[in-house]
Amino acid sequence: MNDDFAVMLRHSEDQLRLMTRVARMYHEQGMRQLEIAENLHISQPRVSRLLKRAVEVGIVRTTVSLPAGVHPDLEERVEKTFGVRQCIVVDVRPGEDVTRALGAAAADHLAATLLGGDTVGISSWSASLIAVADALDTFRTPVADTVVQLVGGLGAPRVQLQATRLISQFASRLGAEPRMLQTPGVLGTSQARASLMADASVADVVECWSRLTVALVGIGAIEPSDLAKQSGNTFPEEDRALLEAAGAVGDVCFRFYDARGEVVDANFHDRVIGISPDQLRAVPRRIGVAGGAAKLAAIRGALLGGWVNILVTDSVTAQNLLDTSP
Repeated sequence: MNDDFAVMLRHSEDQLRLMTRVARMYHEQGMRQLEIAENLHISQPRVSRLLKRAVEVGIVRTTVSLPAGVHPDLEERVEKTFGVRQCIVVDVRPGEDVTRALGAAAADHLAATLLGGDTVGISSWSASLIAVADALDTFRTPVADTVVQLVGGLGAPRVQLQATRLISQFASRLGAEPRMLQTPGVLGTSQARASLMADASVADVVECWSRLTVALVGIGAIEPSDLAKQSGNTFPEEDRALLEAAGAVGDVCFRFYDARGEVVDANFHDRVIGISPDQLRAVPRRIGVAGGAAKLAAIRGALLGGWVNILVTDSVTAQNLLDTSP
């Protein structure tokens, strides 16, 4: 005898009949509780109790039918495995542009979760974030106060427009004030960085980083992206070889980390004009947008190290994260 049937036997036939009648009227006929109460000449509180009891004894069972392309089970497993706040998994069809699909999903997430008053940080030199900006609709009312650059946005003239447009477009769509970081992201020496950091216009942007409520970042593999290469904001080959030898697998905002997500060789970070690891990980919502086999190790490190606590990725990458987890 199953448990539901045993519970049902403890009710009289009249109770079960009334419980079933109320459940059908509510769930199948779409009647409101007050209408049911008037129709059956019983109190509304009793209708509510009967509906609750109908669920408890198994008369009413709730099922959720998953639409094609939706992966809540995969999302929940990634969240549980890596201890992240949320995972958004995109179903990418064969031949579909993964970056564009991720951008659309991240834009939908922002549209649903930005409610007003946010200070939003955006990392530079990310094709994924450009895709987010392109997919984002303009809000009717402002949903953020400030959009601030997290990494220096100056680069080679042929791609400089990309970094500038990224911040301007986000600010315009969100109804926010843009704050540009008018410096390169990577400098040749720590002395050059220190000199620029002392500039009043740079200090003004840096001050905003302590007030961030949302950070939207790309996740880079140890091999720099084409956009970063074209911008000139990369470390020389010999430096990158040293980072690899030290165990670096990826970066967020030019802050490199190993497979466990721990910072690798802080000496290189003295040449970066961008948000520090501690400042970034203090932001309440840290949204990483990345996918693809080439970035698997970088994404895992970003999750394990707390660099992001919300991940937007594709279904294949999500499954690979689970398959290769300890």
